[in-house]
Amino acid sequence: MVFTKEGILKNAEEENVRYIRLMFSDIIGTIKSVEIPIGQLESALDGEIMFDGSSIEGFVRIMEADMFLVPDLRTWLILSWEETKYGKVARLICDVYTPEGEPSKADPRSNLKRTIKDMEKLGFSTLKIGFEPEFFLFKLDEKNNIVMDVADHGGYFDLSPIDGAEDCRRDIVLELERIGFKIEASHHEVAPGQNEINFEFADVVEACDNLQTFKLVVKNIARRHRLHATFMPKPLASVNGSGMHTNCSLADKDGNNAFYDPKGDLKLSKVARQWITGILRHSKSFCAITNPTVNSYKRLVPGYEAPCYVSWSEQNRSVMVRIPAARGKATRAEIRSVDTSANPYLAMSVILASGLEAIEKNYPLIDPIDENLFELTPVQRKSLGVDSLPDNLKEAIDNFKRDPLMEQVLGKQIFQKFIDLKTKEWDDFRTTVTEWEIKKYINIV
Repeated sequence: MVFTKEGILKNAEEENVRYIRLMFSDIIGTIKSVEIPIGQLESALDGEIMFDGSSIEGFVRIMEADMFLVPDLRTWLILSWEETKYGKVARLICDVYTPEGEPSKADPRSNLKRTIKDMEKLGFSTLKIGFEPEFFLFKLDEKNNIVMDVADHGGYFDLSPIDGAEDCRRDIVLELERIGFKIEASHHEVAPGQNEINFEFADVVEACDNLQTFKLVVKNIARRHRLHATFMPKPLASVNGSGMHTNCSLADKDGNNAFYDPKGDLKLSKVARQWITGILRHSKSFCAITNPTVNSYKRLVPGYEAPCYVSWSEQNRSVMVRIPAARGKATRAEIRSVDTSANPYLAMSVILASGLEAIEKNYPLIDPIDENLFELTPVQRKSLGVDSLPDNLKEAIDNFKRDPLMEQVLGKQIFQKFIDLKTKEWDDFRTTVTEWEIKKYINIV
């Protein structure tokens, strides 16, 4: 199908689409939508649908309420899992615009597009991204309430009958393929109830759109199996948490992988080494964006395969940035610290800006670390020049606030609103009396 206004209108008529969801994401990454009947589709395609921006977290003040949704025509998609007896449901992912016809400075997707323009000025055509999202499946009771009982007790790559979630995971993959995803692999992960589904690389904006769509599909199909899918980084103590390894590679103006150099050390180009240096230099600052919840830091602890240390290597899985073995067109840097609670548009904005800064300013390169960092003492890691990622959300917010690049790339509005939201989240957490505290102290103090 040609993604034009006329092509979409024709496809909607041919497929008996009766209802359209105009989707966008707020600052914390929650998918929002304005629903319209088919009769309003043409107006929507012309960018004439308004919504109250003051009701969406972080967009505008009450006196600036009117905002417009401008659809990206390439995101037209019939939501096959939402068919009704009246007709089909479709969606369009939108950018948020002001009444003056400008992209909203509070729109995460538009913000990523602004960062891409900076990338293009440096001579790169695109940033390719491959996400590896993990999630847990929990059971639902007869009233559809979440029961903290995992759907299975399988382990890494286990198959039925140990892996009781296999049918659900298979149906998720089939539904994703039905709507155009190219699935590379799906399997049970290390922890009970934990799964991973990987899909094809894409240009950065499309990759973020795909991730948001992926989350919708996973949750909807899980519900059909009387299961609840969660992308919470650490829903269970004493087992591995869920991350989202983020594979990155820049392409030059001719579309060639700018990270590959057959004559370079490890067959990596200087651009790749600079990119890695930028990611590591700003990792403690952008951690608030890539790991944005209190719960995120329950995952980033030693002993559960999650990266805690600011370092890189070719094969060493104890580091934050790993370089997978593939070379040539598949040369990439895998950022292992990111988790799926992140807003992908903001996460990729700060990651892209961090890598570009080191390329533009030609920072001194950071050397790889090939030792198992989990087995070293703090003193030994310090002697290698290896720092740790933040221990908690408060520390992450403080680092975020101190880095001028973060405000520069996100803009003042997103930067300050994000700080406000996450500071409140931390305050709510630190003033809450937990069940652990009651059990620990009520009888002995």
